[in-house]
Amino acid sequence: MGEKVVAGQFDLSDRQRYRAKLRQCLSGLERLLAEKRFDRPKNLLGLEIELNLVGPDGMPKMMNAQVLERIASRDFQTELAMFNLEVNIAPHRLDGRVFDRLAEELRTSLAYAHRKANEVDAGIVMIGILPTLDRDDLVSSNLSDVDRYTLLNDQIVAARGEDFTLDIEGVERLSCTSKSIAPEAACTSVQLHLQVTPARFADVWNAAQAIAAAQVAIGANSPFLFGRELWRESRPPLFTQSTDTRPPELQAQGVRPRTWFGERWISSAYDLFEENLRYYPPLLPICDEEDPLSVLDEGGVPKLGELVLHNGTVYRWNRPVYGIADGVPHLRVENRVLPAGPTVTDVIANAVFYYGVVRALAEESRPVWTRLPFEAAAANFDEACRHGIEARLRWPRSGRFGGIVEVDAVHLVRDELLPLAAAGLDAWGVEPADRDFYLGVIEERCRRRANGASWQAATFHRALEKGLSREAALAATTRRYSELMHLGEPVHTWPVGLPEAVPLG
Repeated sequence: MGEKVVAGQFDLSDRQRYRAKLRQCLSGLERLLAEKRFDRPKNLLGLEIELNLVGPDGMPKMMNAQVLERIASRDFQTELAMFNLEVNIAPHRLDGRVFDRLAEELRTSLAYAHRKANEVDAGIVMIGILPTLDRDDLVSSNLSDVDRYTLLNDQIVAARGEDFTLDIEGVERLSCTSKSIAPEAACTSVQLHLQVTPARFADVWNAAQAIAAAQVAIGANSPFLFGRELWRESRPPLFTQSTDTRPPELQAQGVRPRTWFGERWISSAYDLFEENLRYYPPLLPICDEEDPLSVLDEGGVPKLGELVLHNGTVYRWNRPVYGIADGVPHLRVENRVLPAGPTVTDVIANAVFYYGVVRALAEESRPVWTRLPFEAAAANFDEACRHGIEARLRWPRSGRFGGIVEVDAVHLVRDELLPLAAAGLDAWGVEPADRDFYLGVIEERCRRRANGASWQAATFHRALEKGLSREAALAATTRRYSELMHLGEPVHTWPVGLPEAVPLG
């Protein structure tokens, strides 16, 4: 939620006025779609990555304001907690050597930020959930000093009316409570944007939903939280529970959580925006002065500010985005599935796989979402989060007999999705050298059954076997991860375990 908002109190009329403005915005969106006012195809992609700040000991450092002051670049912004940053890469046209260019820009930006963080005895780590985070780190006093975060926390806490319950059972079980949404800040992600026309939006979104489980399986990088080994990708259950405005009674009634995979395939971008209004009460009822329908009547392009703000408080894993560039409205699919890291090469490889497979699936004559029940796609996502590279997924059988089969995620990716990704990248016009190099990274992960989560877990257990305490093992794993991350070789090449020089603790 990047909008600038000012903390304050709301009265009863604010929510009524905001709801009315939301309906006006939705009508405005409907008119824009009907009048075909949206931008023509530009094949633009965008990239955002959330980062962690750590000290030389591997522990989180609550000093994003000091680091941002030294970085002094609009490409870097605050995130929810004081140990978080976000880097934004400018939109690029999806063709040619775009992915090598993205990798170089990202390496340059992260190296610069890391040097600046070093000036205050901190460093940048790109990881899904920082293993050394403790419950005491994720409290409201450690939220970034920005009005929108304070206001969002206050409104979610007020809507829930009681402490948040975190209860995640994986390899081990974590059960605790929180008085704020601060645990959400543990979740650092990569957000992949793709600008699409309204006519293509539904196909791209459906394709992104269908492959979300495969993305997580090969890219999982968040096995630890508060000293416990949980799911291979623990961000989704953590994010769901730490933003859950529903007390147990509403959960029992089937009220939808604000962090949501969804419940159906769609036929239009309008479906998602309309669902967001129908199912979710406003959290931030802040109205601007624009009358979107009058702006349309006068031939202008409305900002749809209330709709955009509300959309930012519904946390879909594939989110619809409305924006305006150079006075022309556009739509984007924002893919929020992937954790940050481990390396720039891994991040770009994950992006290459995503953009390639989505293009290919969206253009199939018999789309996968006509053959795969939505419930199976949602169950696949849960399975991939739990088991990562070892997940087994349900997928439509190829050939004339059809049907759904269960298959190892690595076999699905290697045998079916990687060839589709290659074809999709060719359709984008991506250079074969980029295509082959980055898809080769994904293929090697599958061959070795190795990703960030598997490396973290294996290295942690090796550290325990050496005699380190649990806390020392997590800190040593984090320090080793940081060292290898900055060396830059993809995670499937990382040696498991700690160097012999690591002292026992």
